[in-house]
Amino acid sequence: MEKTRGKNPKQVTWVLLLKAHRAVGRVAWIATLFWDLLGTIKRRLIFRQDVVMATEKLGKGKLLFAAIKAFLLTSLAILSFEVVAYFNGWHCFQNPSLHIPSDDDIQGLLHLVYVTWLPFRADYIAPLIQALSKFCVALFLVQSADRFMLSLGCFWIKYKKIKPRIEGDPFESGDVEGCSYEYPMVLVQIPMCNEREVYEQSISAVCQLDWPKDRLLIQVLDDSNDESIRYLIKAEVATWSQRGINIIYRHRLERTGYKAGNLKSAMSCEYVKAYEFVAIFDADFQPSPKFLKQTVPHFKDNPELGLVQARWAFVNKDENLLTRLQNINLCFHFEVEQQVNGVFLNFFGFNGTAGVWRIKALEESGGWLERTTVEDMDIAIRAHLNGWKFIFLNDVKVLCEVPESYEAYRKQQHRWHSGPMQLFRLCLPAILTSKIAIWKKANLILLFFLLRKLILPFYSFTLFCIVLPLTLFVPEAELPVWVICYVPVFMSFLNILPSPKSFPFIVPYLLFENTMSVTKFNAMVSGLFQLGSSNEWVVTKKAGRSSESDLVAATERESKITNQQHIPGGASQSEFTEYNELKEQKEAAPIRIKKVNKIYRKELTLAFLLLAASVRSLLSAQGVHFYFLLFQGVTFLLVGLDLIGEQMS
Repeated sequence: MEKTRGKNPKQVTWVLLLKAHRAVGRVAWIATLFWDLLGTIKRRLIFRQDVVMATEKLGKGKLLFAAIKAFLLTSLAILSFEVVAYFNGWHCFQNPSLHIPSDDDIQGLLHLVYVTWLPFRADYIAPLIQALSKFCVALFLVQSADRFMLSLGCFWIKYKKIKPRIEGDPFESGDVEGCSYEYPMVLVQIPMCNEREVYEQSISAVCQLDWPKDRLLIQVLDDSNDESIRYLIKAEVATWSQRGINIIYRHRLERTGYKAGNLKSAMSCEYVKAYEFVAIFDADFQPSPKFLKQTVPHFKDNPELGLVQARWAFVNKDENLLTRLQNINLCFHFEVEQQVNGVFLNFFGFNGTAGVWRIKALEESGGWLERTTVEDMDIAIRAHLNGWKFIFLNDVKVLCEVPESYEAYRKQQHRWHSGPMQLFRLCLPAILTSKIAIWKKANLILLFFLLRKLILPFYSFTLFCIVLPLTLFVPEAELPVWVICYVPVFMSFLNILPSPKSFPFIVPYLLFENTMSVTKFNAMVSGLFQLGSSNEWVVTKKAGRSSESDLVAATERESKITNQQHIPGGASQSEFTEYNELKEQKEAAPIRIKKVNKIYRKELTLAFLLLAASVRSLLSAQGVHFYFLLFQGVTFLLVGLDLIGEQMS
């Protein structure tokens, strides 16, 4: 009364008008944002009619989308009841006992339906959700304990400075050609398929490996079905062959078995018998010249060693938000999972590239098989069952790329999570009947396959995308805050430790991992139950990026080689003509098409589901639940609209 005594009605009117103006401005901003969102969705839908969607290729994956859509519609219907009940004051959201009105308190048909719904929800729906949530929380805690133990193992390795070492100097003489008898015969394979963007830099990097030329053979295994790309790769191989490099171009007429079939075909060549080791590099990998000298010596005086695996390093890890989040996951995979398993178990999953195999180990383990899309994991499991040991070199890094678009990353993750489940079905009898120790069998079945390949995507999708929204509509089955907030943040903190520069992205990383659980769960189910998409192999699209320092170094090395090498004078006129035609094909390469954003229905549907659940949590005054669901829903929205891979400064 004292404060308002000196104000006249005109001043009060102006204050009210100012507040009304601010409120209208906020409403207009929200309406504009919503209108822009609808426009974006419309543009994505228009673009989709000319683009083959990944979701349409998954076949039975549409069943998951239908289930999520039905779940969304049901949740929206329940939410409408909750909103009406909230504004009519039919019950207090803060009261966990949920007062049920008597017949005299019924205010209408809608109120009657809502009153009928409350006991049904408490007696039949809540117990099921509670049981499912407890099961998922138990799996979540087991998987978190596994991550924590791996992190402790990594800290111990760092503290004790444990790493594989080479005894002495295997290359004492500085004259490489003069002491070539000390160097074993090494075969290098570069499998590729329609790799227009990256073939040149990978072939260039491999051809500059520091190894005696008479002890090294390079196989370019081209499975391209595009004739123009084959011409380009042939031209690059011819260029390096004329510079004195021992390099061979191979192309299969029948592309069966994908990468495994390509490698199997190359290993069947008669001249391979003269070689002791084989190094494998995918088309986007660029090994340093010292790679073979850093890896092959580990095999010396170690006849039980079958594989030496190097670490990946990424030239485009800072390209956009998607590449930054992938870098966090892959750094944890190599720094923690691969290194710890290599040091304490002498076993880990072969990464398919940037590794050197003893050819004898490959042959005794059955060679490359075409039965799954994870041929690298398949051969690693069989070699482990045959008693071969593996070494992981965390300090030897090979440059490569991570997918820069969500579409490419999504297809890659689908293959990486469906293949292991398919392999688990095939390998389980062999694991049970093998002669390895029981604890090794338990590690393979319980940890390697079930916990890290099956349980992880199952509980991530079920707990954070299904159970959590349900608990907001069924308050009797509410999840504790530590499950939603504290434990996930702590585990994300452990995951980011191997890449400390990524700490500012801890929240987006946590939300994005929950978002990717949809794709991983779908892939896991398709691999486990042998659905159509489990055998699908899509080559991951690359951008062909190189670090600036590597480009400068490669240019200097190539200029030196060009000055020292020349085309042999004895070459025939037909060879020169073919070489010029290949160069013309290379120069006439088509311009790359600009990326077109798409729309992903499952992610977009889950976005609206989580946003609806956030509205319900706001009505019940649950702050932590509201913010988590809101941010998780926005993340699903960005991914569903294909905005997560946009360029950023």
